[in-house]
Amino acid sequence: MSVVRKEEHRVWAGLTPKVKRGVIAQKEAIEQEVGDMLGDTLEIAIKVTEKQAHGYSAINEISAHESENGGFVFALFDGCMTMSERFPSLTQSDLARLMLIGTYTGYNGRLQHDNGRRIDRKQLERLLGMSRSRFSELYRKLVDEAILTVEDEYGDLYVNPSVFYRGVLKDSQYKLDRFRHTRMFRDTVRGLYERYNGRSVKQLAIIYAVLPFVSFSTNIVCYNPEEPDEDRLQPMDLERLAALLHYQNTQRLRIALESIKLEGEPVFYLPHNVRDRRKKRIIINPRIVFAGSAEKLAAIKVLFN
Repeated sequence: MSVVRKEEHRVWAGLTPKVKRGVIAQKEAIEQEVGDMLGDTLEIAIKVTEKQAHGYSAINEISAHESENGGFVFALFDGCMTMSERFPSLTQSDLARLMLIGTYTGYNGRLQHDNGRRIDRKQLERLLGMSRSRFSELYRKLVDEAILTVEDEYGDLYVNPSVFYRGVLKDSQYKLDRFRHTRMFRDTVRGLYERYNGRSVKQLAIIYAVLPFVSFSTNIVCYNPEEPDEDRLQPMDLERLAALLHYQNTQRLRIALESIKLEGEPVFYLPHNVRDRRKKRIIINPRIVFAGSAEKLAAIKVLFN
């Protein structure tokens, strides 16, 4: 059996029942109309080119990755502006909690559970697991920073689409072109928050804080993350990242990065710079955020196995 023929069978196996029923119905209609004239010489089957087969395979790999990690929302940010510059009133712990809040963004921007049930202020307080006084302070900041807005009639909470967005970005009614974005996976972020909630929650803020500096085709923290040519990327070393994130002690940042684990896997990989072993580069696990191709996904995942 040829490679393309095998891929045709794999594509068919990957179709949803609804799509399969539609294909079968079309096949039966054609056979009924012309089958008598052609007899046994007629065969109707799914046909794909090698290019299409490769495309289907890539889509399936990305879709499988998204499904394995609970689906995603888009996290958006403003160029290389740090999160502390964009949201000056938010502490590290606040940023970690904001990341969790973002995973509950609905398709209409409303905060809601996966079953569609809305999340109001009281439910958000319970979801975050904070004391009433500390939550009230955070809630006020989120509203003042225009991250959350409150619907007057029912008290529904809506997320600013320039911070988190769920849906097809090009179909958005908002002007989001100037913002960079990546997929942020919901189950992994929630799992991390559940594990690190409490005194260590501020460690999770590092994940959110580095996003403006991540090249999303490689998941490497860079000086020029928007550079499309990977050969021209300039990886950022740990010392520079520590300065950007206001860590006075680089070793404290290294320890914080290396201590964050996801089901036993590192969230950050810190390989030595091959040109200077005294310096370390920073790569983020694609189970947290990723916006590249299927080929790049496979290459990056190997680093975290």
